[in-house]
Amino acid sequence: MAQQDNGKLNPALTHDMAYVTQAAALAVARLVGHGDEKAADAAAVKAMRDAFNQLAINGTVVIGEGERDKAPMLYIGERVGLRKNSDVSIDIALDPLEGTTLAANGNSNAIAVLAIAPQGSLLNAPDVYMEKVAIGPGYEPNLVSVLKTPVENVRALAKAKGVTPDNIRICILDRQRHKKMIADLHAIGCSIILIKDGDIAGVIATARENSNIDIYMGIGGAPEGVLAAAALNCIGGQFEGRLLFRDDEERKRAHSCGIKDLDRIYKLHDLARSDTVFAATGVTDGSLLRGVYQDFRGVSVTQSLIMQASTGQVSYITTEHRHIPDIASFMK
Repeated sequence: MAQQDNGKLNPALTHDMAYVTQAAALAVARLVGHGDEKAADAAAVKAMRDAFNQLAINGTVVIGEGERDKAPMLYIGERVGLRKNSDVSIDIALDPLEGTTLAANGNSNAIAVLAIAPQGSLLNAPDVYMEKVAIGPGYEPNLVSVLKTPVENVRALAKAKGVTPDNIRICILDRQRHKKMIADLHAIGCSIILIKDGDIAGVIATARENSNIDIYMGIGGAPEGVLAAAALNCIGGQFEGRLLFRDDEERKRAHSCGIKDLDRIYKLHDLARSDTVFAATGVTDGSLLRGVYQDFRGVSVTQSLIMQASTGQVSYITTEHRHIPDIASFMK
């Protein structure tokens, strides 16, 4: 099976990637609510890695669980798949368990997520903070920007929608660093949806027709920014990000990822260009996906979201899993 043709990924890869995120979600499901973040994350990482290595792909992890000397599995630069000697390679950005704390505590919105693209199409983002702003499709280019204040972005969006700012709903991570921004936005009448974790789902929500989120903004992880941009590349929207560094060690980390301009403003296609495939499977119930559950027959059921930029297809898949390995097999 060809992985890509003229820069386009084979559409069959969307289902392959759903298989991978489903494996991770199922591995974590039995640990939800047990309070052990390390065990939950380890189970997801191993299951995702094992699933990748059953597929006829030549993949390279560009956003993963850390650098080679700091992460035993799915580290940046790790090659996965059965076709490691193929000339045709895909880049992989992944988060086997976005919302590790959410899953460990039994809270909502934990997902297993990944994105793939032709080699060289995904930014190799360092594990640092990124200031982000995102909206859905249908607006004039550059309507919002990290160079504008949050209030300016909301007013620009409200004007484009033909409403007042008090009609705009904003998704923001519930963090102390956002306290002033939240106060400023409340002062102009905005409605704010605070989330504990899971800003990938928050960004995607801005582009979903049935969502009540108009704009996402705030500071979160740079790797999650790339994954969110890969999703918007499939369904449309605007995204802008700027890397933030707390010390020289983080700047050094960015340089090691090939980033020369530390002050660069990244637009959507700077983070995820060309064709992309995005896949996510719910671990716990959330605004984007239902979590893993057992039906009346005791069969484990997952809900996954898969989409591809070149085809424009977006699919929600409900899958029954009748033969699930014991949790001990995920931990070996």
